[in-house]
Amino acid sequence: MAAKPPELRTKVVKSVNCRFEVPAVTSTQTARASISLKDGALKNSIVILDFGSQYSQLIARRVRELNVYSELIHYNVSASEIARLQPMGIIFSGGPNSVYDKGAPICDPEIWKLGLPVLGVCYGMQLMAQELGGKVEPAKVREFGRAMLTVVHHGMLFKGLDPSIDSWMSHGDSVIGLPPGFRTVACTMTTPTAAIADEERGFYGVQFHPEVVHTKGGQDIIRNFVVDICGCKREWTIAKFLDEAIQQVRDKVGEKRLLLALSGGVDSSTLAFLLHKAVGDQLTCMFIDQGFMRKNEPEWLVEKFTNDFHINVKYVDAKERFLKKLEGVTDPEEKRRLIGNEFIRVFEEESKKLGPFEFLAQGTLYPDVIESSGNTVDPQTGEKVAVKIKSHHNVGGLPKDLQFKLVEPFAKLFKDEVRKLAQELGVPESIRERHPFPGPGLAIRILGEVTPDSLSSLRDADWIVREEIKAHGLYRQVWQAFAVLLPTKSVGVMGDQRTYENTIVIRAVTSEDGMTADWARLPYDLLDSISRRIVNEVNGVNRVVFDITSKPPATIEWE
Repeated sequence: MAAKPPELRTKVVKSVNCRFEVPAVTSTQTARASISLKDGALKNSIVILDFGSQYSQLIARRVRELNVYSELIHYNVSASEIARLQPMGIIFSGGPNSVYDKGAPICDPEIWKLGLPVLGVCYGMQLMAQELGGKVEPAKVREFGRAMLTVVHHGMLFKGLDPSIDSWMSHGDSVIGLPPGFRTVACTMTTPTAAIADEERGFYGVQFHPEVVHTKGGQDIIRNFVVDICGCKREWTIAKFLDEAIQQVRDKVGEKRLLLALSGGVDSSTLAFLLHKAVGDQLTCMFIDQGFMRKNEPEWLVEKFTNDFHINVKYVDAKERFLKKLEGVTDPEEKRRLIGNEFIRVFEEESKKLGPFEFLAQGTLYPDVIESSGNTVDPQTGEKVAVKIKSHHNVGGLPKDLQFKLVEPFAKLFKDEVRKLAQELGVPESIRERHPFPGPGLAIRILGEVTPDSLSSLRDADWIVREEIKAHGLYRQVWQAFAVLLPTKSVGVMGDQRTYENTIVIRAVTSEDGMTADWARLPYDLLDSISRRIVNEVNGVNRVVFDITSKPPATIEWE
């Protein structure tokens, strides 16, 4: 197995003074949001109000790992909307703002009167403190990264945990005054109020992030809140989701025909299995070969689905028209836009030949929706509530005059949940354990212009990377592993001759859901095998380098 990075060491704080004065209660106004879920839709579930943290989705995942369903909702949802959904508790996520800033995101003050337990995380704790009468100010010493937490009162939230906990901090503000009814239950050497609780009302706040793996016992804290404090029953499972999803597809599609753009990846393949189980031969899968697939994949895909799975797949050869669209294009977002637009054109043309179809299925996932949300501005505050990282051709790229009705059963699932669903559906391991592959394919793993020669070089190099990682038994230990072709040439010597050729980057990362990732510590002998094979077997390449950047600050893909 790949070696793990060394653990950071932090000194244990034996005792910290954690007492503050309590100021008077203040009141605030807030914007309202509406959501389209039916009454009681979240019984025995947890609502997570998203204040813009990069970890908001991770909180939702952690709750689901407890076999309790969770739903992420925009922070300005009204208390009446939450009451209508009937969740068992609420979690406030972190966020990039300071609660005392003008226009900072706040919640409906009526939420505090719902009688539901609330857990505030980082910004969520600061908001809780301020809105209920406490005080928040810039910290004298900001705290980022690992910090040793001292629990001074275990109560319900820290039940069963050690008195000293290695936690993960990320804040520049601190609570310096507690609201009435609260007491400090944990602190660090630099943050005297690192966790607070009003156990009578079921209100809790933690300045650290229990949802990240760096916080030891973080999942136990979340379990204590979700199960013991909120009283949620641990009965939500992927099998239950599958039964509900199949029934929802049947109810929506009826006797109509359904079309799916099949890419061969884990998401679309699993979706094909689910849809075929739901509506049988009403499903038609279209595989558009844009010429940017990995080596031998188009042929393998069509043969596998048609002959082994007995799912109707129509193959469309569009390699030449896609390649022509990218002539002279080097900007990565322009590549994505052109590929996305051309994909839609080909899809519409071919669907008319195969149709008519009333429904179109997409394998949209939760992280897809988040990363494609764009620079959304809250109409009430004028503040950006999400930052666009890169576009996804299957989210937000469809034309406004689309003639299909969308079916998106996975829109609230994470990648690891789709893999579990795939196993439940009987999708073969060769498909369900495949590494994620971007919709634009190899076109965004070639920096610079995409040409037949660059595609050929990258396709061969990528094959070698994956083949060697599989041969070393590490394929399932990494989230993604692939090759990137750089437009930068360098001098080399091959066969006593001077060369001036391209560079291949090896990119390998470990991750749980692709939202954050760390570079994989691949063994030296594996890197050596990959490098020697690429230089010897791939035309036009004389240098191989290894990317050791995590996400953030980098993204997993180079474009």
